[in-house]
Amino acid sequence: MSGHSKWHNIQARKGKSDAARGKIFTKIGREIAVVVKTGGADPVSNPKLRDVIAKAKQNNMPNDTIERSIKKASGELAGVNYESCTYEGYGQGGSAVIVECLTDNKNRTAGDVRHSFDKFGGSLGNSGCVSYLFNRKGIVEVEKTDKIDSDEFMLEVLDMGAVDINEYDDTFEVITQANEHNKLADQLKNAGYNVLNSETTLVPDSYINLEKDKLEKFMKMIDALEDLDDVQQVYHNVNIDEE
Repeated sequence: MSGHSKWHNIQARKGKSDAARGKIFTKIGREIAVVVKTGGADPVSNPKLRDVIAKAKQNNMPNDTIERSIKKASGELAGVNYESCTYEGYGQGGSAVIVECLTDNKNRTAGDVRHSFDKFGGSLGNSGCVSYLFNRKGIVEVEKTDKIDSDEFMLEVLDMGAVDINEYDDTFEVITQANEHNKLADQLKNAGYNVLNSETTLVPDSYINLEKDKLEKFMKMIDALEDLDDVQQVYHNVNIDEE
């Protein structure tokens, strides 16, 4: 398989629509607040916190900002209580969309999410209406170099516990069971590979293609959703060609 990872391209749009660092840090800070409250402030015993800290560092979030967010969540500093909520719906061409949020006001968040769907020809659906089209999996992205033999690499990662691998122009996308990505990422680092990203995410069973005008309108909806302060992640099953 050649080209660029669909998953990587979809995730890359997140960084583009959240161009302001402050917005990115706000979203990550909320995520830290939730995982600390549910699993504790020690990343050694709280793998979800370890994941979020890794994401924060990938986005160049300062260490003191990370530590302050952890202290707020653990009660050492005054903070806000956030709760998670998920919305499902349809975009252009019957495409499937899942929106994960962290909020201190569910009524506000529901209204904002519904407005973004409606504005760009989508519709908010009931819980479970599209989630059956997705599976939660671990993803580890590894830099591809001339020194790596693709066949040997595939055998090596399968021995490490990977369930599948996709090869692209500049990366290998290694797929694991949900929540097994940290273990595999550590093994790959210890073996000398450059791990670019590691996280658990929702992956659609298959992707759909949209005509150009519908795709443009769909991506405006995705950008509007991702720009909402309460929205943490947006997943969908539309094939995006970034080239």
